[in-house]
Amino acid sequence: MNVKHSVMIGLMGRQADRFHEYQPSRELAEELDMVRRVEGADGIEIVYPGDFGDDVEASVRTVKDSGLAVSAVNLNVKSCKKWQGGSFTSADPALRRDAVQDMKTAMDLAVELGTDMITCCPLIDGHNYSFQVDYGKQWEWLCEGIAAAAAHRDDVRISLEYKLNESRNFCILGDMGRTLYLCERLGLPHVGVTMDAGHALLAKETPAEMVSLAHQAGRLFYIHFNDNGREWDWDMLPGSVNLWDLLETVFYIERSGWQGWLSYDVLTRNGDPVEQISASIALVEMAGKLLDRIGRARLEGYIKEGLPAPAFREMVASLL
Repeated sequence: MNVKHSVMIGLMGRQADRFHEYQPSRELAEELDMVRRVEGADGIEIVYPGDFGDDVEASVRTVKDSGLAVSAVNLNVKSCKKWQGGSFTSADPALRRDAVQDMKTAMDLAVELGTDMITCCPLIDGHNYSFQVDYGKQWEWLCEGIAAAAAHRDDVRISLEYKLNESRNFCILGDMGRTLYLCERLGLPHVGVTMDAGHALLAKETPAEMVSLAHQAGRLFYIHFNDNGREWDWDMLPGSVNLWDLLETVFYIERSGWQGWLSYDVLTRNGDPVEQISASIALVEMAGKLLDRIGRARLEGYIKEGLPAPAFREMVASLL
């Protein structure tokens, strides 16, 4: 694969759920030092505003001084209290304007940090109950907001990440189909999709198919790797649950000729985050080596024949 590997900088810091704190808070400089120890890492993904702290300019200098490349600025418009009722789809037009301004700021920061990409997962936009929102208005507001931000500058790509739920019971961008619909409706070449493998699994999608679909549409901008049991977004090591999905996803990335950044949204509930992300990158790289061992021509043959019984028998045998 002609790709580069990125570390989500926040995953070097505090990680917790409702019950336990698994990793402590760390300063940005310490997190960057940890990234340097991640085997195979080519750069970082940094969240705005969270990872920048109270002094954005100082944080920009710290990132620049680290010498690490930046794959994307990840815009968070969900955690702040004011977003509780929505960001791009808030019923309050002032809050919708705030969301647009934050996206413009993230775009400017991306350029300052040497990248042409921001990614955003609008998790707070959607609904929880029937008769809670006006779906038509929400879609109009979302389209208007993304279009307004995109008009700010066309040298930065806006990559929209979808997720079925959390924190909304039903997120407005819940799957690849709706996200591509938004992209096509806007018709802007610099608005595309972040395909998170775990989010695809959660939506009962096949990640490899989503890679193929988004690439065919010319909208596959960015990829997050992780894994889960298709019932919750556990952010596990790639391939630790769905090994064949990982192999097929890597196969279709290679087959399509797609080039770009792979980023790793993998939690560390046990052990060391540096080791966890190093292993994540290694697992994706080893997936490519397993494809070598099986043989890509053989895989193309299996696809053409469409007979799973002999295909899986031979694929498993080739791994022994």
